[in-house]
Amino acid sequence: MYFTDRGIEELETRRGDEEVTLGWLAEQLRTFVDLNPEFEVPVERLATWMARLDDDTDDDTE
Repeated sequence: MYFTDRGIEELETRRGDEEVTLGWLAEQLRTFVDLNPEFEVPVERLATWMARLDDDTDDDTE
């Protein structure tokens, strides 16, 4: 288990039954980065990865 899994498990346990919008999530990520600027790059990578989940992964056909 990765160290980060503990935080993910806590999030799921505490708030797993809640429904949120992606707008709400984006605002929380912005607030987190404002308070913790050293995490700007990882949060940006996570947000970009989440935004592109449905993109075709086969870019060789272009």
